Amino acid sequence: MELEQRVYTLSEVAKESPDHAVKTVIYDTDCTSAAVWVVHPGQTVSMHRHDTSDDVWICLQGEGLFHPAPGEDVPVAAGQLIVSPKGVAHGFTNTGDVDFLYVSVVAPVPADYHAL
Repeated sequence: MELEQRVYTLSEVAKESPDHAVKTVIYDTDCTSAAVWVVHPGQTVSMHRHDTSDDVWICLQGEGLFHPAPGEDVPVAAGQLIVSPKGVAHGFTNTGDVDFLYVSVVAPVPADYHAL
């Protein structure tokens, strides 16, 4: 399979909204999906799980609280990786002063989604 594009500039692909966190899918095949997320200060990524897929987050900018389970908060910041195996809850709240940017890699796809 030949890809049209293999190198991306974050500022060109990252979309945002003043109302909610925004996921922009940049890569999607029959095996893997990758997306750039922009989470403004005060915004959240709702807690959820994928029963069929792992979800790896590569934190690029900002800081906040990762939610590995209801009622649990773990401080995270740029430069860290978050690994959520299939069936494990995950969510996020930006408690910082700047946008939180991360890349999410999910595999295998299609991934299911269960809000918690």
